[in-house]
Parts: sequence; structure tokens; C-alpha cells
Amino acid sequence: MTECTLNPETPSPTPNDGIDRRLGAAGFGLFLIWAGLSFLMDIGWGVGLIGTAAVIFLTQGARRFCGLHLERFWVAVGVVFLLAGAWELYRIPLDLGPVLLIVAGGAVLMAAWTRGRGDDGRRSSSRWCGWCRPRHARHT
Repeated sequence: MTECTLNPETPSPTPNDGIDRRLGAAGFGLFLIWAGLSFLMDIGWGVGLIGTAAVIFLTQGARRFCGLHLERFWVAVGVVFLLAGAWELYRIPLDLGPVLLIVAGGAVLMAAWTRGRGDDGRRSSSRWCGWCRPRHARHT
């Protein structure tokens, strides 16, 4: 008989892992229902995108209510869907795609520059720069 041992590198499951998975599955189920209804009723892209943003925000609100952290990526995706839906609904003449690409690129550059993280995932200390930590001291 072999014994089952946990790999010390693998984190042990927490009680919130089950809630996290169930909320993710529920959010995906709500999204599929919403997508099916919006295509079936032919409500248009603007309302469909705003509804998708609402599903994302509801899922993140449920995560927060259950004591889990908000997933910043999905909050940002919800904001993009909300903006795209409003853009389509109000027929704003400016093309949204290039504007979103420029804003997203700027956000990625700012995150890379201001939040350098080390190998352990924590924010880098003030003595290291975000780009080359931990090989070199902060450039002055």
C-alpha cells in the first residue's frame, strides 16, 4: 500500500476554495443564460454587453459578500463591457477599439512600472526597482 503525502510546494485547500469554485460556476452559468436570452430576444449589442457587465459585477459582489477578495481582472473586464455597451447603445461616433487599446496599454505600462513584484509575488521593497529586482539595487 502506498501512502498519500501532500507536496509541500502545493498549498492545501482552504474552506473558501469550494465557495470560489461555486461562485465561478454560478457566474458562468448566469453569463450563458444571459447570452442565450439576449440572442434569442435580439435585444442588441449595447444591452447585451451591459447585461454581461452586470453579471460580472454581480459575481464579484457575491465574492465580496462571501468574504473572498475581488478579482481585479474581472472588475476591469466588467468596466470594459459596460463602456462598450454604453458606447454601442448611445451610438457614440468615436471608435471605441483604439481608445480601449490605448487605455489598456497605458494601464499595463503603469502597472509594470509602479508595481514591480518579486519572485514571491509580494511588492518589491523600496531598495529595488520594479524592472530588475532582485539582481540590481535601485537605479539612482
